[in-house]
Amino acid sequence: MPSVLVVGSSVGGSIAADTLRDLGVETILLERDLNYVKPCGGAVPPRAFTDWNLPQDLIDRKVTIAVVCSPHHYTEFPVASSKPNPETDYIAMVRREKFDRYLRDRAVSKGAELIEGKLERIEVTERGVRAVYEDRRQKTHTLHADAVIGADGAYSTVARSLGLPRLPMAVAYQERIHLPNRLMDYWAERAALYLGDDVSPDLYAWVFPKYDHVAAGIGAGAGRTQHARQLLSNLKHKLRHLLGDGVSLKFEAHHLPMHPRRHLSYDRVALIGDAAGLVQQTSGEGIYWAMRSGEMAARAIAKHLDAPTQANLRRDYDARWWRAYRPTYWFLALLQRISYNSDLQREIFAHMCDDPDVRRLTFDSYLSKHIAPAPWIVQLRITAHWIATAFQEWRRQRRAARPAAAVPSR
Repeated sequence: MPSVLVVGSSVGGSIAADTLRDLGVETILLERDLNYVKPCGGAVPPRAFTDWNLPQDLIDRKVTIAVVCSPHHYTEFPVASSKPNPETDYIAMVRREKFDRYLRDRAVSKGAELIEGKLERIEVTERGVRAVYEDRRQKTHTLHADAVIGADGAYSTVARSLGLPRLPMAVAYQERIHLPNRLMDYWAERAALYLGDDVSPDLYAWVFPKYDHVAAGIGAGAGRTQHARQLLSNLKHKLRHLLGDGVSLKFEAHHLPMHPRRHLSYDRVALIGDAAGLVQQTSGEGIYWAMRSGEMAARAIAKHLDAPTQANLRRDYDARWWRAYRPTYWFLALLQRISYNSDLQREIFAHMCDDPDVRRLTFDSYLSKHIAPAPWIVQLRITAHWIATAFQEWRRQRRAARPAAAVPSR
């Protein structure tokens, strides 16, 4: 019977395996380390829980207040869409050790065969795919499948086996911190982003609440990853009044691909999630996109399991993916370039978060996972506000940069 090998049992791989089993496809789920917990901020849009019928008890916290803080501006605002709805107007915060395990166990309960082992390589032939892996006892095994879904992360062995280049990487480095109740109460429904050279020269830093702790972390772009520890230390110092009494639980780091691969599919192989570079540049968000790409790739492979050619998979996976989401990726990549790379850009970004039109469009887009349309009058208002804010902030920085006038001596 035709079968599919899914390499990696994180969120994308588990959703792919779950989808394949729902479609009646024999599925093998190969996971390098069943005890591994992927370092992650853990922000998930509410629609993920309805899209994939997930229980609410996977959510540690429901964030309803967003904070954006630049070096000279602080703004705090509710998570609210154009049509306020307390059932959906929040950002779900999850712990990956709990969230990922549920998805993997559900796929296995539907009949996916779970194997713990490290993939060494795949070999694609006209008849199928040969996968060589090493188990925990360092014994080598071989699997045969009709197709493969590569859900094995930023340094994908599947992608390397295809001869694909490594993508440019950013690093996310965070610390889990247990806080006393008086501080945890403050963070219970808040998620905060911090901008500035001292905490993240080209991305942002964050504090996200979890069940009984917070995750405080920083993002560092390509070429700056060696400064991650110092940047996190700077963030903790900046927030010492809100984090200073906390107890460190653990440090975590992982790499994020900074732009999507040119192609997601090849003969008998589809890449999803981080392996395909499907991380949003502005936010670093990857969970939802890994899950969505896992489902779409699984459906395309199941449809063409008798002929999983590059042409078939690109038509029913790549083309459908980019038709649905290219505007979102294009816009957020542009936003990253114009928002984080200088003090002027950061201050404009933070001030624009005060704009009610910007807030509504931002959360409409986040909750729907598509760029929300805006009437032309709204676009004009936002543009005018942006120009005025840019001019005012430019003047402020110019005045601040002037040397103080010399005081004449008597």
